[in-house]
Amino acid sequence: MKTGFVSIIGKTNAGKSTLINALVKSKISIVTPKQQTTRNSIQGIYNDDDTQIVFIDTPGILNPHQKLDEFMNKQAFTSLAGTDAVILLVDGSVPFNSEKDKAIQPRLITLECPLFIVFNKIDLTNIYLINNLKKEYQDMFPKAKIIEISAIREFNLDGLVTEIKNVLPEGNKYYPDDIKSDHPLSFLIGEIIREKVLTFTSEEVPHCVAVKVEKVHKNNNAYVIDATIICERSSQKGIIIGAQGKMIKRIGMAARKDIEALIGHKVNLSTYVRVEENWRDSLSSLKSLGYSE
Repeated sequence: MKTGFVSIIGKTNAGKSTLINALVKSKISIVTPKQQTTRNSIQGIYNDDDTQIVFIDTPGILNPHQKLDEFMNKQAFTSLAGTDAVILLVDGSVPFNSEKDKAIQPRLITLECPLFIVFNKIDLTNIYLINNLKKEYQDMFPKAKIIEISAIREFNLDGLVTEIKNVLPEGNKYYPDDIKSDHPLSFLIGEIIREKVLTFTSEEVPHCVAVKVEKVHKNNNAYVIDATIICERSSQKGIIIGAQGKMIKRIGMAARKDIEALIGHKVNLSTYVRVEENWRDSLSSLKSLGYSE
């Protein structure tokens, strides 16, 4: 049996979370159009008859401005250690940017494991653009294997998995077949709630928000969940709650629907909002919210 760990890295909005969800066929990583959606490294487990691949979804690589940004970059690059292969996911619809795209080269040029340059969003590009991207990346990484996919349309994902299988070692499974992610249920619930905040609120709010799941309790055939949405300013709290509580109700209803789909049970979800100034630059706050080593 082929088994191994494969890290997926790349810039923000390349489609890493969409890809890992499509490969695992379960929502284990949240997806929004906003940058910096993924903050933690998240393992999604792919299984078929003769293979288990542990895919590691990582935060998008960015120029750090706060301790949270530094944590996210470290999560991305730490994921490279000990993996059996690395996928560098590239948005195939965005022209090559020498300053930004070449910044990752020093981190990957010394890799000892196979590197796949995977061009995503192939359905949104054109021949001239994709050929230019291929040339630039092949020049940077001459030994890398190049593959084209569309994660959202699930185009050529089987081809990608086949190429990965070819480089994986023989081994035993790391996880039972019914496990889709290495993270506990409370983490996945918190991420779903944060996804809805990111999706529904204005540009002022999203990156200033974290979610702490206070309680997950099964009561008969239903789950009772209490969660706190943490923001940095009172004005953000007002936006999250909304007029007559309409926004927090919208967030809660959408989150509950996805959580019920995830766990297969009825959910009673209560959400609260708390202000914690400058939590993104506080080591103690980051640790309490799960953004720690």
